[in-house]
Amino acid sequence: MASEINVDKITPQTGTTLTLGDNGDTITVTGTLDGSGLTGLNANNLASGTVPDARFPATLPAASGANLTSLPSANLTGALPAIDGSALTGIESGTDWQSTIVTGATLSALAGKGYWIDTTSNQCTVTLPASPNVGDTIELVDYARTWGSNSILIDSNTKNYQGDPDTFTVTYNTAGQALRIVYSGATKGWIPTSDDVVTDAPVSQYSVDFLVVAGGAGGGMDSGGGGGAGGYRASYNNEASGGGGSSESALTVVSQTQYTVTVGAGGAAVTSSNTGDRAGGGSNSAFGSITSIGGGKPGNGDAGEKVGLSGGSGGGAGAHSNAGVVAGGAGTANQGFDGGDANGGAYPNRKGGGGGGASAAGGDASTTVAGNGGNGVASTITGSSVTRAGGGGGGGQNNAGTPGSGGSGGGGAGSVDGTGTNGTANTGGGGGASSYAQVSGAGGSGIVILRMLTSKYSGTTTGSPSVTTSGSDTILTFTGSGSYTA
Repeated sequence: MASEINVDKITPQTGTTLTLGDNGDTITVTGTLDGSGLTGLNANNLASGTVPDARFPATLPAASGANLTSLPSANLTGALPAIDGSALTGIESGTDWQSTIVTGATLSALAGKGYWIDTTSNQCTVTLPASPNVGDTIELVDYARTWGSNSILIDSNTKNYQGDPDTFTVTYNTAGQALRIVYSGATKGWIPTSDDVVTDAPVSQYSVDFLVVAGGAGGGMDSGGGGGAGGYRASYNNEASGGGGSSESALTVVSQTQYTVTVGAGGAAVTSSNTGDRAGGGSNSAFGSITSIGGGKPGNGDAGEKVGLSGGSGGGAGAHSNAGVVAGGAGTANQGFDGGDANGGAYPNRKGGGGGGASAAGGDASTTVAGNGGNGVASTITGSSVTRAGGGGGGGQNNAGTPGSGGSGGGGAGSVDGTGTNGTANTGGGGGASSYAQVSGAGGSGIVILRMLTSKYSGTTTGSPSVTTSGSDTILTFTGSGSYTA
């Protein structure tokens, strides 16, 4: 039978420790136990039980969770708060390939996107983002395998490309090519991580001034016309081209590209008065896409080939007895002028017309005075003024009358009593006409002169041009064919 003690307070008899029951005893509290005075309570001694919700404050203190490990997911209920991923870096999301095929001449590319580029109809210039971030990636693919015929150009939009500034041109021109570029920062800029052809690095382009003069034609025979001067094209210092043409634009060249230089030969002299024989026409000269036309063949005094022929500058006409006025050959627009007309009266009063020159037409002949060759054009592209591409003078026969003089710029003089004078080599001058059964003058060979900033000059040539400098420029003078690699 249980006993009951009724007291208001139990205190230790000695010390400060109060013991209730013995080890192994169970103490039952039937009333409400106020634990406000319990401190230092060891949690290991709490084996079970439930703490009422009312015992917790309305707002729990923040828990760091740093010591929570192996937390069972079954104990997690409710929805997690939204996660702010702004601080997450280095996460690869993949390329956003565009469904529209690019066929236009321009494309403004965006970071993270891939583009299919079809250049079947035209070249395409791809402009990269103006403010890229490190790691920005763009992919470009040759959709129709046509980059080999119509390339793509990369405009890096003021940023470097493989370490080169935006003043360089980046061209990809291999059929079936695929290109992936990543922005690495300001120093090297955009760098290809895959471009299929490792030699497709940025290339620079710059301007090269030129003077391209073709070979002049040989002179006619037996009251023949003077040979037409070679065609004359120029870009330097606003100096005129031939035929009354204005100065042309300098040629833009691309580094690491070889440009062929062709120096046209002068036309051969005529050595026979047989019907059908003519002097040779001048050969074309060229630099890259710039071509000057060889001088036009002149007419002979023989009835079969009196008319002058067309060329860079036209050939002078030949005179035949009692044939009256015969037309000279036409010049080429912006390269040279027409050849002069011949005039055939009663024997021996017949005279050939002058060959056309770069700055003037060949002179027309009378029955007693042959036509003078047309004058050439002066250029200072080498640093000093030199005139080139004069027409050859017309001729007569049997010491009758006055022969035509050669035009300034290498034109050969005509003759009424002997051989014609050759056009001057490397001026494109036309040859002078001869008298009856005498050899005419041969045409002068052409010339190609290039002028560029010394800082751009590559030093790579073939054909042994002379190399000089003037101020900040380097000048290449080709008197024979060769090449220049920009």
